[in-house]
Formats: sequence, C-alpha cells, structure tokens
Amino acid sequence: MKPKLFIDGEHGTTGLQIRQRIAARDDLEVLSIPEAERRNAALREELLKSADIAILCLPDDAAREAVAMLTDAHTRIIDTSTAHRTHDDWVYGFAESEPGQGERIAEARYVSNPGCYSTGAIGLLRPLTRAGILPGDYPVTINAVSGYTGGGKQMIAQMEDEARDDHIAAPHFLYATALRHKHVPEIQSRSGLAVRPLFSPSVGRFAQGMLVQVPLHLDAMDGRPAMGDIHAVLAKHYDGQDIVEVVPLAESAAIARLDPTEMAGTDRMKLFVFGTDGDGQVNLVASLDNLGKGASGAAVQNLDLMIGA
Repeated sequence: MKPKLFIDGEHGTTGLQIRQRIAARDDLEVLSIPEAERRNAALREELLKSADIAILCLPDDAAREAVAMLTDAHTRIIDTSTAHRTHDDWVYGFAESEPGQGERIAEARYVSNPGCYSTGAIGLLRPLTRAGILPGDYPVTINAVSGYTGGGKQMIAQMEDEARDDHIAAPHFLYATALRHKHVPEIQSRSGLAVRPLFSPSVGRFAQGMLVQVPLHLDAMDGRPAMGDIHAVLAKHYDGQDIVEVVPLAESAAIARLDPTEMAGTDRMKLFVFGTDGDGQVNLVASLDNLGKGASGAAVQNLDLMIGA
C-alpha cells in the first residue's frame, strides 16, 4: 500500500515546490485540500489524521496547532516551520549534519526541516566543532544573501509587482538589522556553538539561490589549523554521499566570482574554502537553492528517508 502524504499548506511557496518535486511519482498517495477549502478546519484535521506522513508548510503557531491535533494519531510529521528546530523531541532533518542522522530521520515520528540559511551555516560549522578545531566560544560571524522567494508569497509579490504600494525596488537589501533573525537559535544549537553567532542576512533581486559565508581567523582556532586542514575536515565529514559537495581547493582558488544562483533548481549544496594559504584566514561559503536543499528539496529528502524510498 502506498504511503499517504498530506501537505498542510500546499498552496504556499514551500508546499507548491514540494508538489512539483513529487508530481511525477507513483509511489505516494497524495491527499489534497482544495485552495477554496484551506480554512476548513474539520477537513484539514481529517486529512492530517488520515495521512501516514504530513508535511507542515505553515507559520510557527499553526504548525504547533497541527502537531497538538495529531498527538493521538499515527501520523508522522515533517515540520518546515521554525517551531520545532531546537526541540529535543524532534529529529533535525539535515541528514548529512551528523553521522547516523539519516538513520535517525528514517525512524523518527517528528522531523524538523532545517531553515535555508541554517543549512548553509550548520553545513560549514558543525564539522569543525565536531572535529574539535572550532572552539564553542569562537565569536562566529555569518553573512548571507538569499533569493527573494525565501520571503514567501508576500515578498515575491513585493519584488515582482511594481504597481504595489509596498513594492521593493532595491537591487539588494539588508534586513534583520537587530541581529535577532529566527534562524539564530537553530544555528547555534545545531552547530554546537556556546556563543550566539552574529548573523547578518540580506536579499538580492534574484528568485532562487543563496550564499552563506563564515569567515574565520585560523590563529583563533584550536591547534591553529591551516587552510588545508579546514578543507580536509569538511571533505572527510561529507565523504560518501552525493548531496553536499566540498569543492576541491584548487577549483575554489580558480574562482574569481561566485554566483549565488549557481545551485538554483537543484536540491544539493556546495561548500567552498576560500583564502590564501599561509595568511591565517579563510572564508567558508555554502552555495545552495533556498527553495531546494534549503527548504522543499530537504523536505522531500526527509520524506524519502522516512518511507524508505
């Protein structure tokens, strides 16, 4: 019997992307609620409880409400909101972040899908803290730029519809200037950092894609590693899988400009180690699609792990 899947919030940006990714599959029975009925609470609850797996593409409070509704049901949950990303009872849905994490996702009832910026930052930081060369109290700084689709339907309309009163005309803008972005607790917790990282995100006038940068002073790290040591830790951590690629140092050294849209349309992520050997500094960069490995692509990857696809 095919697993029954219900995407709660299927008409939003993340939900629509998930639907596109599974549209041609015949190994799932997809339960759907018409857009006109999306506020029908009874129908929504019926579909949630009828599903084997529900993917929640909802605001945080609505996601918590859905989880509470399913306490006594059999439904397994993938939550794409921020609501449960640091919760001890939820398995973090970044299969490559820890050894055995894919197996934990496969067996879990509750899986929290990572944030887009978080995927890049944790992807760069966690191997280093796990290897013991990035101290937990290192003052990490993260700078990032994302495609505007990460802001959902409202921001997409603001960027694309010039007739709107709230149209955003800027080619690039900084936001979360109070340094309280909702991904910060997740990044700190899942990276193994003792000190809250300083995170400064921005949005560019491109639809999909993302660059996440973590500059590091090597002399402030345990053992004063060389640039090659940092690369070796990342390469070892991600060896043997085909989702996260650690770009060879020679290839990275030949790159003069890095396009944030390079990974748009994919569900993978590339990691780069930039710098000059011997200078004591590196800039670690993750390139991914904010709607791919950073959202919907990761949700489908977690779904496949959970159903054994």
